Amino acid sequence: MVSALVLPALSSCHIYKKFDMPADDDLQAAYVQAKQEQLDNDNLGNLPWQQVFTDPMLVDLINRALEANVDLDNARLNVEIAHANMQGARLAYLPSLVLAPNGGASSVSNGKLTNWNYTIPLSASWEVDIFAKTLNSKRAAETSYAQAKAYEQAVKSQIIGAVANCYYSIATLQAQLDLNRATADIWKRNVGVMRDYKEAGRTNEAAVMQADANYHSILASITDLEASLHHAHNTLSVLLKTQPQIWAINPATLDLPVMFNSGVPMSQLAARPDIKAAELAVAVAYYNTNMARAAFYPGLTITANYGFTNSFGSMIKNPGDWIASLAGSLTAPLFMRGQNIARLKATKAQQQQAMNTFENALLSASAEVSNALTVYAKANEKSTYLATQVDDLIKATDYTGELFKTADATYLEVLTAQSSLLQAQMSQLSCDLARAQAVINLYQSLGGGR
Repeated sequence: MVSALVLPALSSCHIYKKFDMPADDDLQAAYVQAKQEQLDNDNLGNLPWQQVFTDPMLVDLINRALEANVDLDNARLNVEIAHANMQGARLAYLPSLVLAPNGGASSVSNGKLTNWNYTIPLSASWEVDIFAKTLNSKRAAETSYAQAKAYEQAVKSQIIGAVANCYYSIATLQAQLDLNRATADIWKRNVGVMRDYKEAGRTNEAAVMQADANYHSILASITDLEASLHHAHNTLSVLLKTQPQIWAINPATLDLPVMFNSGVPMSQLAARPDIKAAELAVAVAYYNTNMARAAFYPGLTITANYGFTNSFGSMIKNPGDWIASLAGSLTAPLFMRGQNIARLKATKAQQQQAMNTFENALLSASAEVSNALTVYAKANEKSTYLATQVDDLIKATDYTGELFKTADATYLEVLTAQSSLLQAQMSQLSCDLARAQAVINLYQSLGGGR
């Protein structure tokens, strides 16, 4: 009864149709159009990672991470699992063959088993895929395999970006640490100078205490930098699947990445592997919905048996003889306690969830690209200002020091000039890191490393 009501409603369902991304809104329509566009090989996301990151030590570290990283290894294993499932789904079209010999005795006489009977059948069973149950299962398995490969590529892109980010972070922290240590040495000497000036009556105890406090403040900041640097070294060690160690990265010999092409059309986002994986997840959910729809339709199974036996009902015949049979069965769901209806509703909801996840991933990718482009442009602009500021503050520190020696400036002015110079130099190093990370993040946001 339920089946009779549901079947007409399902007659227009395209259970044989392959998945196509719908274009029901502007975002979906833009994505569908972008997939049809020709990719620009000169765009940042399409460049080999060795062309983007040319620092020799970084290249070596990325290669080591790609060979040893646990997440990437698991992603490769997921591809193997999906490939095995796909092969199994493709073989579902073939009939199953079963050899099941059996035998026994039907009576006992004088303590002995008599009337031995045996059957050696070879059974074949084949489900005719009239309503695309097997077809949709095969397509879902093939799509899952493609999704696993896309996810593997996304993980590869993330690892390349993570190693590069960690590498330049270590270099920047090391440079900042070296700068603070050098400045600490200068400020330590300043304390001694201030004590001499006090003894000569040219300054007072308050100025000495200010100098000493300034020296100890930079010592405190050095401890924070050392802790951050230690954490960064350990993070890189984990990425390379090795014991925690100190990586000999020289800040003075860094080769910073540069932006090759600032134009990022939607087609570049459409080629991003995690976006592809999200789209393929929608496709898998679509085929699962089709399988749920197909469950409302009858199934046709053909079975065949061929073998040798001496058992014919209640009669035992010796010697035995060959037997063969062929049968077909049609199974139509009439009342399944609401299981088929519940499954269809669930798969429809899961399909909508997958679509929501895909759209959110596409929007997030667009935001990531926009953020990286903005950070890079503003970091370039900021770098020019900071370079001028550092030059001015170096001169101001020298002038103030000379004026202090002639009593034409107070120690507070000297302290302010030195602190401002250190802050500007630290900002300059952070700006260089932000600019490098913007390139790295943009490359990762475009699925670089394909």
